[in-house]
Amino acid sequence: MEITINQKASYKEQLQDIIVDISWSKISSKYFGKSVSWIHNKLSEIDGNGGKGGFTEEEAQQFKGALYDLSERIRKTADNFKA
Repeated sequence: MEITINQKASYKEQLQDIIVDISWSKISSKYFGKSVSWIHNKLSEIDGNGGKGGFTEEEAQQFKGALYDLSERIRKTADNFKA
């Protein structure tokens, strides 16, 4: 009998490919109106007091939308870039 443990990858694991290339301060400010420490706590899955935390379902959807918006802005910029 095989036992499978279903563990969700951490936020930072899910963002591994882009985490050092993004200004989290700008994402936090532009899309949430919050400080950089707020988003770092969310990404580290801690609350402001050091306990367990993370994104609410609504914040997770907003964060996903922010990433889609940023990717679209990058794509449009690349499409319009001329040497």
